[in-house]
Amino acid sequence: MNKKQLLNPQLEVNEIIDIITKAKDNALRKVNEELITMYWLIGKILSTKSKDTQYGDKYIDEIADLLKQTHPDLKGFNRRGLYRMKQFYETYCDDEIVSPLVTQLSWTNNLIIMSCSKSKEEREFYVKLAIKERYSKRELERQIESGYYERALLSKSPILPEPVKKLPVNPFLDSYVIEFLDLPEKFSENNLKKGLISQMKKFVLELGKDFTFVGEEYTIQVGDTDFFIDLLFTHRELKCLVAIELKIGKFKPEYVSKMDFYLEALDRQVKKDHENPSVGLILCASKNNEVVEYALSRTLSPLLVSQYQLKLPDKNILQKKLQELIHLPGIGENIFENEE
Repeated sequence: MNKKQLLNPQLEVNEIIDIITKAKDNALRKVNEELITMYWLIGKILSTKSKDTQYGDKYIDEIADLLKQTHPDLKGFNRRGLYRMKQFYETYCDDEIVSPLVTQLSWTNNLIIMSCSKSKEEREFYVKLAIKERYSKRELERQIESGYYERALLSKSPILPEPVKKLPVNPFLDSYVIEFLDLPEKFSENNLKKGLISQMKKFVLELGKDFTFVGEEYTIQVGDTDFFIDLLFTHRELKCLVAIELKIGKFKPEYVSKMDFYLEALDRQVKKDHENPSVGLILCASKNNEVVEYALSRTLSPLLVSQYQLKLPDKNILQKKLQELIHLPGIGENIFENEE
């Protein structure tokens, strides 16, 4: 029998694909290392100079303003971004164990650990865990939210992390890497939820002439932790802030309590004195049905609740629009593949 007939081209194809995959992974790791090193060095400069100047942290505000004026295309170097770099450096500069490890994590995961950990020991625990398990943002958040560190301390025998569904996504493919490379938009990772948020923002603005867009992934800070509201609007006639959260899974009761938390923070930090209490919309685009919930459970008068319900978009219209968005090419095709 001819030896050529015994060859299996598929084996060579598999080997080639494996080489390509490893090369891409190594390249992304290198980009990530450079990114984290860059943030570290910038944080070091900001930390040192803000101590030297009599203006302290206001010095960083001036740098942020100057960067915005002279380099408006730079992303991630606003006031908040610069303060995070400074905090990142100051958190780990004297930590001989963790500081060499931080370049093995994405910037997103570094920020999560830095903001959620209450001690040096807890930071070290989650840094090593995230590196070992190669956690994505969602997987890391799940372990932290489950109190894995506290449970591990209290347990007399070793315990396993919370089970997570491994996603076929490289943990270094986050928005920070994309911004760092300054690639065209078509190269960015297909972020399904952001696609839905963007479409819903356009729809709400088309639906109601009284809606004014404030921000996407609007940041509110409570304590040392940043929280992000998917969409924030103001409503001229209602004279209130309207927060919208969009979930790609089924409705859960805890979404209401979380929205109440957001609304309380908005009322304390953002709402003007002449404005009414903030109101929230929770939109859940599950595979079989769409749920729209108005977060009106706080201490509002019946008259105000009725007014909100009358002026806000009709639930049936929102549900219909969600159904349309779920089936949009590029958004709905894989939206449920990444659900936990």
